[in-house]
Amino acid sequence: MTIERHEQLEKLKRAGRVVAATMQAMAKAMEPGMTTRELDGIGRALLEKEGARPAPESTYGFPGATCISVSPAVAHGIPGEQVLKAGDLVNIDMSADIDGFFADTGGSFAMPPVQEKIERLCRDGKRAMWTGIKAVKAGGRLNEIGRAVQSFADKNRYTLIRNLASHGVGGALHEEPGHIPTWYEPGDRRRIHDGLVFTIEPFLSTGSLLAIEGGDPWTLFANGGHATVQYEHTLVATKRGAVVVTMA
Repeated sequence: MTIERHEQLEKLKRAGRVVAATMQAMAKAMEPGMTTRELDGIGRALLEKEGARPAPESTYGFPGATCISVSPAVAHGIPGEQVLKAGDLVNIDMSADIDGFFADTGGSFAMPPVQEKIERLCRDGKRAMWTGIKAVKAGGRLNEIGRAVQSFADKNRYTLIRNLASHGVGGALHEEPGHIPTWYEPGDRRRIHDGLVFTIEPFLSTGSLLAIEGGDPWTLFANGGHATVQYEHTLVATKRGAVVVTMA
């Protein structure tokens, strides 16, 4: 999607606020003994209250309102009978549309007690995402985002999952530009135009390089089982930088 009118931006911001607030409410509600299906039910109820449709379900027939991945799963986890435990690292990926405007956000949350290395990974996962966001400017190249994120990861001795990328969003859950790497691809010549809507969502890891398939058609795991986090915002590119719409 390209934002061309103020009313479009306001509708996208509304969708962004709803998914952000829903994700934060789910994270706050997490506790040992709860199943991921119960946690998903909290998200579904909040989305329905706001008149929002869960995007993975409506777009792809995903069996849940939200994607909930418990480490070593990193993405597209199906809500079910898995019971959350103290110390779990849980990723919530939340996307929905309201009146045809789609917003997408995600975050990783560690349940106490939290190991120091996991606390640091979560902190740095957010920093990696914001490093990419700060590289956004209309007229610039898309690969500057990956250059910035990879520089941060290399400096801090992390790896990046190389087969899960950012993407265009807004008029649909996934649209052009497709596959926006959060690692540096020097041959990518695409440029960011004014008003472009897309996500930035690096998967920062303590050693994994790929997300691999598990025992169902959806859930992806970090190869080698290394702790991995994902943080994601939907944004609009402008000549002054990024306008983030998925803030609670």
